[in-house]
Formats: sequence, structure tokens, C-alpha cells
Amino acid sequence: MSKRERKSYDKAFKLMAVELYRTGKPAGTVAKELGIGVDMVRRWSREHNDQGSRSFPGNGKQDLTPEQKEIQSLKKALQDAEMENRILKKAVSIFSRDDNKYSGS
Repeated sequence: MSKRERKSYDKAFKLMAVELYRTGKPAGTVAKELGIGVDMVRRWSREHNDQGSRSFPGNGKQDLTPEQKEIQSLKKALQDAEMENRILKKAVSIFSRDDNKYSGS
């Protein structure tokens, strides 16, 4: 059994499909004319309604606003600080044991 190759469509093609759908043509008709699934036409239309000109950035990339980029970087910094904190807590518990194994005495 061979793997089915995933098709990718460029931004211009997606915009054309959305515009055809917005002219009043049913999604099924647009899909049949373009050789794509009805769900794709509806999903692309919904994405374009939600994001406007920022829709369809390509290859799974996110087109983030400056605020979204800042939130993303702050979340990463918080995650890194939390991991560092867990590591330090473990180190403190290891070095503060009563068996004097790790102390200088």
C-alpha cells in the first residue's frame, strides 16, 4: 500500500476558491470545478473571514501579530524559567541531605 501524497495549494489558488464561493456559487460547485473537497472550500473561506489578508501564510507558518509574537516569546521564557527552577530545587535537595555525602566535611 502506497502513502497518499498530500497536495498543497498556493495562496492565489485558495483566494480564487474563496472568491468563487463568495460570488454565490455553492461550495460543492466550486469544489467540483477546482477538483478539491467541499470541506476545503468552506475551511479556506472561514479562515479568510477570520484572518483577512493574513490568511494562508504557507507551509504551516503562523502569521502572528506583534502582540502574539511577544506573548509566544514570554510563554517560552516562562517555560524555561520553570524548568530551571525545577532543576535547582532538585539540586538543593540532593546537596542538603543529612548524610554529608556532598558536603565538604
